[in-house]
Amino acid sequence: MSDTAETRPGLRRSLSVWQAVGLSVALMAPSMAANINPQQTAAAAGRAVPLAFLLSAVGVLLVAYGFVKLCRYYQHAGSVYAFVGATLGPRAGVVAGIGLLGTYTFYAVVTSSAAGTLATAFLTQTGIWPDPPSWGPFVPTAVALVGAWLLAVLPARRGTSTLLAVEGATIAVILLVTVVILVRLLAGNAPGGARFTMGVFVPETGLSGVFLGAVFGFLSFAGFEAAATLGEETHDPKRNIPRAILGTAIFGGGYFVVVTAVEMMAFRSDAGVFHDSPSLLGDLGSRYAGAWVGDVISVGAAISAFGCCLACVVGGSRLLYALGRDTVGGRGLGRTSSRGTPVTAVTAVAGAAALIIVVCAVFFGATASDTFAWSGSIGTLILLISYLLTTIGAIRLLFVKRRMRVPGWHLVFPIGALVVLGYTVYVNVVPYPTEGPARWFPVVAAAVLALAVLAVLSAPGFARRVGERLTTGDGGA
Repeated sequence: MSDTAETRPGLRRSLSVWQAVGLSVALMAPSMAANINPQQTAAAAGRAVPLAFLLSAVGVLLVAYGFVKLCRYYQHAGSVYAFVGATLGPRAGVVAGIGLLGTYTFYAVVTSSAAGTLATAFLTQTGIWPDPPSWGPFVPTAVALVGAWLLAVLPARRGTSTLLAVEGATIAVILLVTVVILVRLLAGNAPGGARFTMGVFVPETGLSGVFLGAVFGFLSFAGFEAAATLGEETHDPKRNIPRAILGTAIFGGGYFVVVTAVEMMAFRSDAGVFHDSPSLLGDLGSRYAGAWVGDVISVGAAISAFGCCLACVVGGSRLLYALGRDTVGGRGLGRTSSRGTPVTAVTAVAGAAALIIVVCAVFFGATASDTFAWSGSIGTLILLISYLLTTIGAIRLLFVKRRMRVPGWHLVFPIGALVVLGYTVYVNVVPYPTEGPARWFPVVAAAVLALAVLAVLSAPGFARRVGERLTTGDGGA
């Protein structure tokens, strides 16, 4: 007897809203992002790092509007792939899905590299590994990827519960240290003469510099929508998935703006240390509360990076599984194990991330810090295109087809999202970067999307099967 939609193993509805939140928060990884992303933002936005994060937060909340509405209409493991495919057509859906899959894969590189860098910094600070070689961070990077693969093949219930617990504990410590720093800044007795100032929200490099720096702001928020990939595994998904997505976006907005503002104020007198710090809040924790606090934050951020890597592999594997299932049914990439997890898709995503790291290190002499920055820029550019397509799909569903009742003035939300996303992409390619590794970032991002378009155009039957499955198969409206 052949496998059919009714008899083959599939994803199981076993997750609560908090476990869906766990995946989104883990993939967003607030504790890791606040430690290592602002340095990259500052390179373009200067001291206006919190302004860049505020801009990113506004953009993410505008994008979240479309995700929330689409999740109330569709529940599908393919997330962006399904949303765009059902609203703009299967060809556009496949392009968006492959794009987001590329983002998750590059972000698995980003987060495993971050775990390696942060873990090595912790081992060095504590004297466990006092003088690691330049390739040293790749050792914990490899451990992070292997660990992510092992945990991702287990049922998602265990993985998401663990991710939420670890991330929550680390965030609590960071927020406590942030409050301590803020109190000392307001009292005027902070180390180095640092003081509270709203000047960190004033751009030094112009609005274009802020938008350029916002790429790493979007990188920090990336994953807020990851709960959408659990649409077929969460109880009451029409209610719980939108709550998980919107709640994660709102929390992330407040968290990143406040924390980065405090970081910039506290490091105001020592900009060089800010740019070179492998763990911003780890360094600040040591300055303001004691060396052991800094060590706790650093190791917590490393664990957060690992949790984020796991979430990237989980989210990416659900997308790849959905593409495989909707193309060839319950075989190959579209097959789940007896435990209800897509093992083949998990292995493919983790293996692709490992291959990217090896290629960068062997052929381009990249360090773990390089693979973090390079993959972060590439993955975010692809992500912004996927967000653009999703937002256009939401406009078509809500305001053209009118499949859901919403006030007409709500159109300002997706239009605002298009403006913020479009301009952020524009300033990253115009004028085109001509020096250093940055000149390759748009090329690689465009190549991923071009391959997706080529796959769709060269295999029309593939797109047709996807369209049929999106409208009549598992995980539809």
